[in-house]
Amino acid sequence: MRVLQYVVLLAALVAGPTASAAAADPVAQRMLQAQTASGGWPKHLAGKAIDYAQPFNAAESAALAHADRPDEATIDNDATTREIVHLVKAWQHTGDLRYRNAALRGVDYLLAAQYANGGWPQFHPDRSGYRGQVTFNDDAMTQVVGLLQDIAEAQGDVAALAPLRGEAARAAVDRAIALILDLQVRIDGVPTIWAAQYDETTLVPEAARSYELPSLASAESVSIVRLLMRQPQPTPEIVAAVTHAAAWFETHALADLAVERTERDGARPRDVRLVQRPGARLWARFYDLERQQPQLVDRGGAIVASLAEMSEERRTGYAWYGAWPDRLLEKELPRWQRSHAPGGLPADTP
Repeated sequence: MRVLQYVVLLAALVAGPTASAAAADPVAQRMLQAQTASGGWPKHLAGKAIDYAQPFNAAESAALAHADRPDEATIDNDATTREIVHLVKAWQHTGDLRYRNAALRGVDYLLAAQYANGGWPQFHPDRSGYRGQVTFNDDAMTQVVGLLQDIAEAQGDVAALAPLRGEAARAAVDRAIALILDLQVRIDGVPTIWAAQYDETTLVPEAARSYELPSLASAESVSIVRLLMRQPQPTPEIVAAVTHAAAWFETHALADLAVERTERDGARPRDVRLVQRPGARLWARFYDLERQQPQLVDRGGAIVASLAEMSEERRTGYAWYGAWPDRLLEKELPRWQRSHAPGGLPADTP
């Protein structure tokens, strides 16, 4: 079936643009401008998040065209993955091969940026500081693996790239899944969830920004579990990793609590606090690596006991609590378990 699918896609590639190709896609045109020498894309332009919906002004266009432009390509904040997806769709809509070629350069960037151990840095080629860590923060690496798996399996918006990069994408996904299983943090010998970032060489949990200390990261771990559950033929190791993570989420939920955000002041709430709400439950964004208790860290690295003790800027400018695992535990996991883990953990799982 997959061979037939590839034949159909190859036929579409050979056919190339049609006579009725649509006009240029303005967003895709700006993505062509913003693509870096390495093939990836930056997340910022002139200190602000890139907004492809708006035309670049003269100064921005000049900066993007400058021969000495720094290569700030990254997978952070959806950068590079979103451009690849949009460019593939723009190519299929317009028939413009520039969009296909730029998307392929983006995929090649992702493949080149992967470490031999299977992980991805947040930035490439600039891997200075925490940019070089293997990072799940804000779902950076899981989004890359998901995109490459779509290519490998000829699924979704990037299915048309399967004949061109499917084999390489499959190999990259396999390396990444193997690493993810190795990176599940064990405390006192028991698998828990995952850290937000790891040292790229030692693969131990690391700090990134001053308020992102080595810790267990609940929001990012939900996306990792979903990625593992997506694998078409989960191994006993995948089943065990998912089951252990789900058990950890159940054990470390904060019962009868909810987040209350009051008013708004521009783009962020005026204040944030925890309130009692019977029947609700929350999880902290981070848990420490010893007691596995919620970890709140102010800018500068100072650990605080509660949101009330945190500076207003950090309290309102970061998601310290959320209900990220709820849908996973209540709906997605039971469906997956019925198909892949009806008996729970394999018998030889520690």
